Amino acid sequence: MAVLRLFAQAREVAGASTSTIPGGTVDEVLEQAKRDFGESFSVILAGSKVWLNGSPAQGSEPVTDRDEVAVLPPVSGG
Repeated sequence: MAVLRLFAQAREVAGASTSTIPGGTVDEVLEQAKRDFGESFSVILAGSKVWLNGSPAQGSEPVTDRDEVAVLPPVSGG
């Protein structure tokens, strides 16, 4: 289980900036988040960076209830 922190479009689609998601690895947390938040979230996640506790994450990295997985969609603007 980990805290999932969402930014920008990911936050808007999920309707929350944080959520506690079950899973033993980063990939498991993200898979559950896709099931919880739907297809629009899955599309945004595909183009996003994922960080674990402030560092780029590998999907196989284990997580505990003390960890934070962050989803950072690309930023656009002008």
